Amino acid sequence: MAGSIYGTLFRVSTWGESHGKGVGVVVDGCPAGLPLCEEDIQIYLDRRKPGQSRFTTQRKEEDQVELLSGVFEGKTTGTPISMVVYNKTQRSGDYSQIAEMYRPGHADYTFDEKYGFRDYRGGGRPSGRETIARVAAGAIAAKLLKTLGITVDAYTKTIGDVTISSKEFDLDERFRNPVCMPDAKAAKLAGALLEQKMQEKDSVGGVVECVVNGLKAGVGEPVFDKLDARLAGALMSIGAVKGVEIGDGFAAAASCGSKNNDGFCIKNGKVEKVTNHAGGILGGISDGSQVIVRAAFKPTPSIFQPQKTVSRQHTEEEINIQGRHDPIIVPRAVVVVEAMTALAVFDLLLISMTSTLDGIQKFFKE
Repeated sequence: MAGSIYGTLFRVSTWGESHGKGVGVVVDGCPAGLPLCEEDIQIYLDRRKPGQSRFTTQRKEEDQVELLSGVFEGKTTGTPISMVVYNKTQRSGDYSQIAEMYRPGHADYTFDEKYGFRDYRGGGRPSGRETIARVAAGAIAAKLLKTLGITVDAYTKTIGDVTISSKEFDLDERFRNPVCMPDAKAAKLAGALLEQKMQEKDSVGGVVECVVNGLKAGVGEPVFDKLDARLAGALMSIGAVKGVEIGDGFAAAASCGSKNNDGFCIKNGKVEKVTNHAGGILGGISDGSQVIVRAAFKPTPSIFQPQKTVSRQHTEEEINIQGRHDPIIVPRAVVVVEAMTALAVFDLLLISMTSTLDGIQKFFKE
């Protein structure tokens, strides 16, 4: 299977299935000397693990990570870092009824058409459980970025028709409610909406917003490897993401140049922008202001209502999905968006180090 490797200089290779023995990742290109332990990774994995509220799947997994290589005496060695999380509470029998039927909204049909078989136990390789590997790798990228004064923070912006208010914004609040919203009032409304959808045996989608602070101007390439292109590709690779926007995003299409353009000014002797409609990226290159990216997630496709489908034998059927499923994907996807953003940014930052001869000479002279 192609497509399980991400990155150019900071390369991530994920493996494993939702109901296999485990899920893991190999990170290659991490510089030597970064203080790293399993707890650094576990903090991020704990944010995505299941069973933390009524609004997540009740599959009880501790998702304990094991560092297998690439760290010695508490610091990275510069060699590949291998990590694994073992699956412990698989209930593959929950999926036996859909072994011969395609679940609406899932990758069952397309996977079968591509490979001629599929692992029907929880979705197999395309399952959301694969994101464990992304989060583990992203935790390392985020820690590397922090050593450079760069932070990456994601949160739930919208659930259904409930959107956070800038007046009520409190980033720490995302850790105090089950929907990861930095707005306590909006979180309460979103919770009520989710309770309603659960009673209706339905699901709902939402939007995750991610901001990058501290990224200096000059990161990103001007053609195919634009910073916004790489961010879009990273986030679109997350299952259930159906749209990505940078800055004003789609709203820019209804704007005009006089409003959408960000004027420049000098503040404290440095070039800054008066506004940030561009979301911190101009011409595919970071402009020194806050990078703002959003990912739109579709509603969870596994709903407990009868749905029309077909079998592998191409007979029309009705399916009633069983098992343990999230009524909404968004809250647990927040840290996944954060991880993929960190991976994209750090990889391009390494590439950008070779943009000028002066930069290369400075490195070798030191």
